[in-house]
Amino acid sequence: MQRILLVPLFLAFISGATHAQEPIAIGVSIAQSPPGSVVQGVQVKDGVEIIKDMINAQGGVLGRPIKLVYEDNQGIPEKGRSATEKLIVKDKVVAVTGGHQSSVCLAEIEVAHRYNVPYINTNCWSDDVRKKGYSEVFNPGNYNTRVSTAMAETIVAMGVKRVVAFAENTDYGIGQAKLMAEMIKAKAPQVDFKFETLDRAGKDFTPAILALRANPPDMVVNVMLPPAAYILMNQLYEQRVAPSPKTWMYDGAGLADYPDFWQNVKDSGKYMLSFGLYHPKMPMPKIGQDVAAEYFKRTKSEPNRLVFQAADSLLAIVEAIKQGKSADPAVIIKTMKTMTVQGARGNFEFSQQPGIFFQQWVDIPYVNYQLTEINQPVSKTNLIQGPGEALNVSKLQKPAK
Repeated sequence: MQRILLVPLFLAFISGATHAQEPIAIGVSIAQSPPGSVVQGVQVKDGVEIIKDMINAQGGVLGRPIKLVYEDNQGIPEKGRSATEKLIVKDKVVAVTGGHQSSVCLAEIEVAHRYNVPYINTNCWSDDVRKKGYSEVFNPGNYNTRVSTAMAETIVAMGVKRVVAFAENTDYGIGQAKLMAEMIKAKAPQVDFKFETLDRAGKDFTPAILALRANPPDMVVNVMLPPAAYILMNQLYEQRVAPSPKTWMYDGAGLADYPDFWQNVKDSGKYMLSFGLYHPKMPMPKIGQDVAAEYFKRTKSEPNRLVFQAADSLLAIVEAIKQGKSADPAVIIKTMKTMTVQGARGNFEFSQQPGIFFQQWVDIPYVNYQLTEINQPVSKTNLIQGPGEALNVSKLQKPAK
């Protein structure tokens, strides 16, 4: 009789142990094929994989390993919507992250909101993501207002008078350019700022560029992503518009730390000034240094901002599970609202202020640096402004002719 009773007890023990080791599934929706930014997708994947491996090597969270489930959204909003639905409904993920294109994120957050599943935005800059006010959506990545404010302040510090921006015809490009116009008007009303929208699938931008040859501006600003951004840069250089002794080239899209940047731009990248979210010379916490070292070990390349942004996205989910002592989506959401995350770029929390700062890491560190040689890695570039520092205009260099 005693043996009969021990069998169900033994089976219950085994069942409980198995459940305790069941992986926690987290969804990652990224562009893994065109027309989306596949380069960005790869970098996001690298970042979350490094953190996942670090966490699992330490025993996981709540005694359970982390499992990442990937879906390819191809950079298309409709694909992102269906990818998020599959991750939540079929794969039973407890949270979704990885988003790195604003138009896709805006589609995906609607699904996350409908199912009440946390969505951690990795790199969608559009302020509209936060204006929705969805309690499920958290933003440890960059945002348009942060970029526009920083770039406007740079333009003021440099004393330029006439600025022309080229923006891609997406939520990101148009939204960024409009915000920049507002910020420049507020901070430097004497600056003549205009922007032109270009097709992100375009191949020839010379008609728009030729209009600048006769009367070049003091600065050209890029608000476009690859591959269109590379085409624009090369054609600006070929037409001797920018960079030139007359005209600065200022990138607001973080192009310089893309792995394929130099192989696509060559001479047109020299002397470019770049707004950035990471520079190897900026201070980093221990976990950020560990991520950078592991990334270099795996790829033999320097990490870029997306690797750290992706790392912080997954760290936020894991920290919420740990602090809330539960992998239940509702508990994760509740915990995220008040917790502090020890991230790869610094400690952060999510603001509860309504509007563009809702559930956003507000004080994201940023830098400005200049490329001074062809094929120059970011670590060797001229750091013009570190986090929390004033822009050092005296460090800027221009072509002699």
